[in-house]
Amino acid sequence: MPKQTFFHLPKDKQDTLIEAAKKEFSRVPLHEASVANIIKSAGIPRGSFYQYFEDKEDLFYYLLNQLSIKNHLRFISVLQEKNGDLFETFISIFQFMLEVHRDQEHKNFFRNVYLNMNYKNEKTLAYHVYEENQKTQYFNIIKLIDTTKLNIHNEQELHHVIKIVMGITFQNLVQLFAKDYSDEEALKNYLVQIDLLKRGLQKN
Repeated sequence: MPKQTFFHLPKDKQDTLIEAAKKEFSRVPLHEASVANIIKSAGIPRGSFYQYFEDKEDLFYYLLNQLSIKNHLRFISVLQEKNGDLFETFISIFQFMLEVHRDQEHKNFFRNVYLNMNYKNEKTLAYHVYEENQKTQYFNIIKLIDTTKLNIHNEQELHHVIKIVMGITFQNLVQLFAKDYSDEEALKNYLVQIDLLKRGLQKN
């Protein structure tokens, strides 16, 4: 998390630094990113950078966390629009992400995130969607889901269903970048897998 000195900055200066960071993390993955490039683009001294963040990793995960919060809010909004239909919500979110990735800088940023996916990246992205230790947010989502459309017996199974669909969604986003699929190919593959999940994989 940023130091308090960052939050004391005027909003425009915060935004300038965040945009500079996103530009650099879109250019290269985190491990190749340069603090020198970030401060040059933001127009601040190196010393000021370290008054705001511990290091480039601190800034990267703050940026990823902010995007995760936006994704969480969108997830809830779409879930409400879809009357609690979990699968339709995930499909809509996946389609939205395909649209967003048409912006080249945004696409490059997430390409670097997904193709260098690790536990911390995935946890940060998913944290505001289904992590149980975020009790209030988690239960708010649970209450919105129409469980009558799901073949589950209890809330624990619902939690696992969310994790399974989330895993499929992440994997398809990784494949989108790894194999450079078109939006049409990516959506087709995703819908096939979601349909298989909805129908079930084993015959009675």
